[in-house]
Amino acid sequence: MPKGYPSLSEEQKQEIVKRIKEKGERVPDLAKEYGIVPKTIYNLLRSTAQGSGALLELAKLKRENEALLKIIGQLTAQEKLGKKRQYGRGY
Repeated sequence: MPKGYPSLSEEQKQEIVKRIKEKGERVPDLAKEYGIVPKTIYNLLRSTAQGSGALLELAKLKRENEALLKIIGQLTAQEKLGKKRQYGRGY
């Protein structure tokens, strides 16, 4: 590898794949953290598993699920607060 290009250890490669697969972290964010270009991670995913597209899709779905659960929690809290206010007025 040419001088000046960072390389990843096997441990780092495993950590990146694990974080994408289990935590749903974004490739661009991990690339910045490790000081590499996103294409390096995409190549790693391709070589690690044939279903790397499935891994990325799974990670995306996990992030979307977490966002939706957060929204549902906020709406539920607002609804309960609204009911408390309604009953608290003595109507």
